[in-house]
Amino acid sequence: MGLLATVRKEWFIIGIVLVILSAKLQPSVGVRGGPLKPEISVAYVAVSLIFFNSGLSLKTEELTSALLHVRLHLFVQSFTLVFFPLVVWLLLKVLALTAIDQWLLRGLQTVSCMPPPVSSAVILTKAVGGNEAAAIFNSAFGSFLGIIVTPVLLLLFLGSSSSVPFSSIFSQLFMTVVVPLVLGQVCRGFLREYLERRKLPFGAVSSGVLLMIIYTTFCDTFSNPHIELDPTSLLLVVLIIFFIQLSFMLLTFAFSTRSGSGFSPADTVAIVFCSTHKSLTLGIPMLKIVFEGYEHLSLISVPLLIYHPAQILLGSVLVPTIRSWMTSQQKALKLSTLQPV
Repeated sequence: MGLLATVRKEWFIIGIVLVILSAKLQPSVGVRGGPLKPEISVAYVAVSLIFFNSGLSLKTEELTSALLHVRLHLFVQSFTLVFFPLVVWLLLKVLALTAIDQWLLRGLQTVSCMPPPVSSAVILTKAVGGNEAAAIFNSAFGSFLGIIVTPVLLLLFLGSSSSVPFSSIFSQLFMTVVVPLVLGQVCRGFLREYLERRKLPFGAVSSGVLLMIIYTTFCDTFSNPHIELDPTSLLLVVLIIFFIQLSFMLLTFAFSTRSGSGFSPADTVAIVFCSTHKSLTLGIPMLKIVFEGYEHLSLISVPLLIYHPAQILLGSVLVPTIRSWMTSQQKALKLSTLQPV
């Protein structure tokens, strides 16, 4: 039962491993022009389905309570979409002097350009008992912002490596991201009570579609004999990812807890998770659009595929520590307010 429970809990991570192995064994199935026709089924249908699903599940009606906490939102969005990519860009200037695979390094830059995730930061903030409303707002707002900002950052830092013209990239983003997202939100307006009552598995649907996108991406890689993944580079990238995550978590924690910051302990929890987490669900489809037809797309995708489980693993490990810190801080604040002047 223990093994079955683990498989049920971690099925998506296991699924990523299995689809990559399947792509390695039979890459011809998912290549462009192959039986799955990914140039249509993935580029349009799968990506549109993910964002329609996101629009349908996004509880924007819950965001009004967190709307007025402007300083917190400004900090999170500027950290994740401005500070994060700039620091990684500077770090990569140094790492470019090493023997680490240049495509994996470019993949680290793509990670830095991604918006916050819709789910993981909220789940961890809730697990700790932090400001869940602020986490929901920043995840949702970051997702909308990322539709515009992320492609611009990708093209700014990595150049127009895609064979697709700039205008075509944004027209495809509009048709496969913006339109399905808005349609999902419109449908949610009519079906809200039904959706709340039935608790449909939105996360599982998006994850299942995402596995198909990952599979076809790696089919393209393994069908190209000129692309090889260096194991040493891969191990170093894993270590760099954990270093980046831990460093940024400590940095956001230090900034939000300094005297005069104006953030409560519950706010700090939301800030730490929302500022450092990156979206795989939104990231992979965007990479697929921006770098359509690019032979090194799968290598560029690898750091994002590593970053996703790494952020959940690191966050889950730190939940008890952060919870005990927040509880002690809240008790201290309560005592200080009760003390007579």
